[in-house]
Amino acid sequence: MATKPRILFMGTPAFALPALEMLYGSGYPIAAVVTQPDRPAGRGKKETVPPVKQMAQKFGLTVLQPASVKDPSFLEVLGTARPDLVVVAAFGQILPKAVLDFPPLGCL
Repeated sequence: MATKPRILFMGTPAFALPALEMLYGSGYPIAAVVTQPDRPAGRGKKETVPPVKQMAQKFGLTVLQPASVKDPSFLEVLGTARPDLVVVAAFGQILPKAVLDFPPLGCL
């Protein structure tokens, strides 16, 4: 049986949860989960945690919350995570060419 690719998952809202749940439940190795930073929301500006972060923590996965995926330090983190494939579902930032070109199997 072929080895499953290491996946870097990128998503933020509840819309992305079924994709993360399916990948995790199917036994794919999740190198890390990237989501938007916690942000104040609502009238009281209470800090709101993205749904994807909540699920990733529930699964015990590494969570990354860069302010911008264009930051060179994020590319260093990608190098450390060594994903074979990046799966994106409603992430909320436009991915730069450097991120799109990084994983050997590409991005979905």
